[in-house]
Amino acid sequence: MRTDDSRDMRKAVMIIKVVFFVLLAIVVFSFVTMWLWNWLVPELFNGPVINIWQTVGLLLLSKILFSGFGGKSHGHNPNGYGWKKRFVEKVSSLSPEEREAFKQKMKDKWCRWDENISDKDSAKTND
Repeated sequence: MRTDDSRDMRKAVMIIKVVFFVLLAIVVFSFVTMWLWNWLVPELFNGPVINIWQTVGLLLLSKILFSGFGGKSHGHNPNGYGWKKRFVEKVSSLSPEEREAFKQKMKDKWCRWDENISDKDSAKTND
């Protein structure tokens, strides 16, 4: 009976240590982030000075926005069937005519800024 009690006590102490070190890491990371923010942002961008609770909220918000709540592995698909593989399979199955049409459509959609820049440059030269 005593061994079970001591084992339970060791588990409880270990859990308390883990929780303590996780909280300590959060506090240290928050203070470092707050210090960096308050050192850089007000001077460079005329932004506000923030306190520790605002820093914790900012870190939590960035965690939610950039990595979600978890449950899925982001970018580490164990079976290797991610969006890149699906895209390559889809494009490789196109005929040469379809592939050229796809390339032209992407060029028309995403390369318009080249035309706008050259139009602005020619307008400046004419002035």
